[in-house]
Amino acid sequence: MKVSVTNKAIIKLAAPISLALLIPQVSFLTNTAFLGRLGEKELGVNGITGIFYLILAMVGYGLSSGMQIQMARRSGEGDKKGLANLFSNGVMLALAFALGLMLIALWLAPVIFGFGLHSSENIFLSVDYLYIRVWGLPFLMLTQLFNAFYISIQKSRFLIYGSLVATIMNVFWDYTLIFGKFGFPKMGLEGAAVAAIIAEVFYFLTMLGLFYVHRMFYEYPIMRFRSFDLALSRRTLKVASPLIVQFLFSIGGWQIFFIFIEHLGTKELAASQILRSIFGIVGVVTWAFATASNSMVSNVIGQGKQREVIWLVLKICKLSFIFTLIICALLLGFSKEFLSMYCNDPSMAAFATPSLRVIVSAMLVMSLATVVFNGVVGSGKTMVNLTMEICCVVAYLIYCYIVIERMRSPLWLCWGSEFVYWISLLLASFIYLRSGRWKGKSI
Repeated sequence: MKVSVTNKAIIKLAAPISLALLIPQVSFLTNTAFLGRLGEKELGVNGITGIFYLILAMVGYGLSSGMQIQMARRSGEGDKKGLANLFSNGVMLALAFALGLMLIALWLAPVIFGFGLHSSENIFLSVDYLYIRVWGLPFLMLTQLFNAFYISIQKSRFLIYGSLVATIMNVFWDYTLIFGKFGFPKMGLEGAAVAAIIAEVFYFLTMLGLFYVHRMFYEYPIMRFRSFDLALSRRTLKVASPLIVQFLFSIGGWQIFFIFIEHLGTKELAASQILRSIFGIVGVVTWAFATASNSMVSNVIGQGKQREVIWLVLKICKLSFIFTLIICALLLGFSKEFLSMYCNDPSMAAFATPSLRVIVSAMLVMSLATVVFNGVVGSGKTMVNLTMEICCVVAYLIYCYIVIERMRSPLWLCWGSEFVYWISLLLASFIYLRSGRWKGKSI
């Protein structure tokens, strides 16, 4: 399927993705609000462990993004059998990666938390939570692959259905297991982990069901390709591995940020977990347009229209900035009401407000940086993306070490690290895209 580069085509692809991202944010907001009612310690630990699990999830996202680039290229070329082969082989790769990540996480989590955290209670709660949470990883990675497939064939609206099912399940089981309702035991933080696994299972089953309900196996004969294709896997990993390492650096930097924040105190950690939800809210728009940029750039290149790439990316940037500006204005205008959703303590909301203003401002830069960066990703030059990511994360971590760990600065200044990261990423991506060095890449 070949895409056009009109505003209508961009929004048509991005809007369902945005809605699919928005729906899980309801789950994330309620999860944070429920744990906020338990106490600052549970809320803070959920932030640390959530970032660690996000690192694992982003390995899967990097793998699926690499396959999405290839599937979108096959879609632009009209090669449906080649796309089906990529998808089938991707299922095997995703399951292998999930098993490996589970084993690594079960071994590594106690080491990382034991070394990085100061509070012994935080260490115990974090490890206990992760030992439950990782069992949802295989279902999550298969879901990511299905999402990449649907986006590459311009069926992004399917993502909405899976997100809706997962969110309903997560909110219900969060409430039931965290507080012990409807005859179930009160599990607290562990209940949140079990609820998340249940949601991931149902998300995967929904995406799988859509494939068969719409009888897509006739158009994309995935069952013809049952054996593992080593040569295809190598080509896939050649594209995906830089993205995987890139996401590890990106989210790994955030993990270090939260560990540094834990050293400042429980209140700072709890407030930062609340503030982290802002990335989910603003990311509803930003990451939807970024994903559209990734897929559309690859599709347009597959059509042989490389001259339209920069123009396409700039159009997506404009739309991303406008929609993000609207959301940021609402967050600033109703900051008190937004922060009060998470806890009953007015002092916590007042404490987090200055940092909220810093983050919202940084998100405007993010709305541009993610789109331009994913335009480079869509070109297939993933090693270039990795180099950019490493440089930007290094700059980010230097800022975090000096401002947080050494200077023990106020929380709002700590969150200024977001400006360092996103401005660096925007400049590096834009300069490279304008250079034209990405042209002629075959994947």
